[in-house]
Amino acid sequence: MIRPADLIAFHDDRAPRAASPLWEAIEANHRHNGMLWAEEDLARRRNAPDSEIAANKRAIDGFNQKRNDAVERVDELLLKSLESVKTKSDARLSSETAGAMIDRLSILSLKIRAMRLQTERKDVDQAHVRTCRQRLERLTEQRADLAGCLERLLAEAARGESYFKVYRQFKMYNDPRLNPAVYGETRGETSGRKA
Repeated sequence: MIRPADLIAFHDDRAPRAASPLWEAIEANHRHNGMLWAEEDLARRRNAPDSEIAANKRAIDGFNQKRNDAVERVDELLLKSLESVKTKSDARLSSETAGAMIDRLSILSLKIRAMRLQTERKDVDQAHVRTCRQRLERLTEQRADLAGCLERLLAEAARGESYFKVYRQFKMYNDPRLNPAVYGETRGETSGRKA
């Protein structure tokens, strides 16, 4: 099992990950979130050629798929570690999986890092810095709240009081067999839009 405090330290680059398949999946999720973040920033440029923005969008789709694959792997491994736990008859089903919470903690750590950089800028006025400090405090609070929810879910699951499932994302846009705009190209259609 994992401790949210260790997870936050890892996301903040303050601690190395442990050597295990679970931590490899957590690392993959965090790495792809970081790559996704960078591509999202690039895709919002206004003075870049359309071809570069299209390449950014394709990279975003790929990183998002890998991010979601890692979330599912985290859930699979956590559930495997809980196999011996007898789920109580009145156990509560969590609508959010532990992997999804870990993914959100990863994203919050990226937001916190980016917002902290805004508080350190010298090329902006004090109102900007003040606003960003307030946002940084709120993001830090949100992360602490979410970490507490993850800790509770894992503790309850270990006692058989709650449980979660692996929820497959089935990202249809990345599957050429399921995306009508892509499989339509093979039939000679030039666009997924209707006239």
